[in-house]
Amino acid sequence: MDTNTIANTEEETVDIAQVARLTGVTSRTLRHYDDIGLLTPAWTGHDGRRHYGRTELLHLQHILVLRELGASLDTINRIVSAQDSATVTALLRDHLAGLTAERDRYARLVATVTRTIDSLEKGTTMSTDQMFEGFAHQRYEPEARERWGDTAVDRANASWQGLSEDDKRRQFEADREIVEALGAAIRVGLTPDSPEVQEVVARHHAWVSVIWTPDADAYVGLTQMYVDDERFRAHYDEIAPGAAALLRDAAFIYSAEHLA
Repeated sequence: MDTNTIANTEEETVDIAQVARLTGVTSRTLRHYDDIGLLTPAWTGHDGRRHYGRTELLHLQHILVLRELGASLDTINRIVSAQDSATVTALLRDHLAGLTAERDRYARLVATVTRTIDSLEKGTTMSTDQMFEGFAHQRYEPEARERWGDTAVDRANASWQGLSEDDKRRQFEADREIVEALGAAIRVGLTPDSPEVQEVVARHHAWVSVIWTPDADAYVGLTQMYVDDERFRAHYDEIAPGAAALLRDAAFIYSAEHLA
């Protein structure tokens, strides 16, 4: 018998339905947390119903705080399972750096919306760059400079600045369509080598190539970064978790066949 099954029931516990009502976390999510080893219940009844004590509820509180801060489940698992404070501190510092970058980006978005309101009220015209300051393409620039160098990023920025306002709008629309297509592919279980997914990758490579033309290694490296960095991953996984990894795996195939 599982040692967590009908364990010490003298401790005051609440069942999974009560936890769901208290926290707003669905029972399905709580079961998923148990399945991946993120939150194990204090004990499980003969009927399979999970029960949580004070220790587990405090653990869940920690998980929810980290989720509110935007941490991925992988990051949360590493933080809450770390055995020493130095590891926890290092992981939190890494996450803090990402949060700080997001805070700065939101500050730019606030400024953009404020200027938009002012422009509408005064009847003035904003440039496309002003309209889209603070959006997703700008939040990734520090990582791009670190990985590919200032020259490549400066050239890409120059290419972006050289686009017309209509072309820039089309780039934002194309990005949205790619994210939605990857999400749809995940939902129906398409594989990286399927014609449908390879067509999405071709569109993605064409989208990237508007401002930067990566070779095979650079393109695979770019899509790997989408998986490794939780901010990139959150963007591509918006519709369905696993979309960033699907793009990475499909890009490996596409690069070998078309970019090598």
